[in-house]
Amino acid sequence: MPKRARVMRMSVEQPLWRALSGYRVLTMLYAVGLFISNYDDFDRPEVAFAYYPLLCIWTLATLPRVASAANCTKRFLTADLTIAVGGILLTPLAVTDATIDAGGPTLPSIWTAGSVLAFAIKGGWRWAAFASTPVAVANLVERGTPAHDTVHNVILVWVASIAIGYVVEVARASERTLARALEIEAATRERERLARDIHDSVLQVLAMVQRRGAVIGGEAAELGRMAGEQEVALRTLVSGGLTPVSRVSEDLAEGAVVRLMEEPEEDDGDGPVDLRTLLARYAAARVSLAEPGAPVVLPPAAARELAAAVGAALDNVRRHAGDGAQAWILVEDEPDEVIVTVRDDGPGIPEGRLVQAEGEGRLGVAQSIRGRLRDLGGRAELVSTPGQGTEVELTVPKKGSR
Repeated sequence: MPKRARVMRMSVEQPLWRALSGYRVLTMLYAVGLFISNYDDFDRPEVAFAYYPLLCIWTLATLPRVASAANCTKRFLTADLTIAVGGILLTPLAVTDATIDAGGPTLPSIWTAGSVLAFAIKGGWRWAAFASTPVAVANLVERGTPAHDTVHNVILVWVASIAIGYVVEVARASERTLARALEIEAATRERERLARDIHDSVLQVLAMVQRRGAVIGGEAAELGRMAGEQEVALRTLVSGGLTPVSRVSEDLAEGAVVRLMEEPEEDDGDGPVDLRTLLARYAAARVSLAEPGAPVVLPPAAARELAAAVGAALDNVRRHAGDGAQAWILVEDEPDEVIVTVRDDGPGIPEGRLVQAEGEGRLGVAQSIRGRLRDLGGRAELVSTPGQGTEVELTVPKKGSR
């Protein structure tokens, strides 16, 4: 069954575009309100009557343009900045000289900052610095002299727009880093899952062929030797982290996109399953199963993985404790979790042997047991005393099990 791709879209700048849309509308209304309240300061109100309808129509009609970086094209930014600069330069034609000398607002007022911020969000701090320059020049021309308050406002817009542009660039870089980290995590989880499956099937078969071939001898011994070589090579492959991590993140205008390959969902039937039915097949002459009298209900995927971990623990008992070893399975159904304990009366595990085995690529405990429980949000605890057997305690939460 083909794997299903889960697409994750991340965009830390999208809220900035939404905020910019709101800012443009509010500052448009503010500019019109200033004109109405300061109508007496206008020598030629017909200039304002011509400019403000254009400003309102342009602001409302171009709201889709400032909804995302993809829609905010260079042509739009240029036209938007032209309307802002033009409004500043038209101000001396509309208001009295006394209003200009007193530091009165320009026709677009603070709406101009929205044009500069669009450059900052779209292209970063360099674009913001470029857009701030004509605005600064227009303000100085409108005032006629570099007055203190004019210079102060020009520098404020310049610094604020460049700072916002820089923050946007940093956010985009962080977004790409996060996307890459998610890809690496997904690839690592996939490699661990494949390693568990290979350990539970292929590696065990190769190990059995090697042992049987050595016992039979002749041509079978040569076949066993080849199987042993392939087992070592395969263990090295699955434990060495050679699974390539594809560069699937895309630096799109709407944000980074990560496509994570997920396992196809199996048919879960009618819903949660009884763990006891999955563990019953492990009961045998030398494997005792103790379970509650009531069903032990878990999500299907969690129940299957827990049962597979129990099977891996029993495989270790047969392989390392011998066919004559006795094993016990105890199932405990707690209110918030399910605990399955696998205990044997074998010789136990020498100190340091698990670390050595993991270094050799033997993943029975590291992946087939602990890896499965970790993916379920649970834990696996192993206690072994030389000469007194081994006990593996597997704990899975009932809520949040994946």
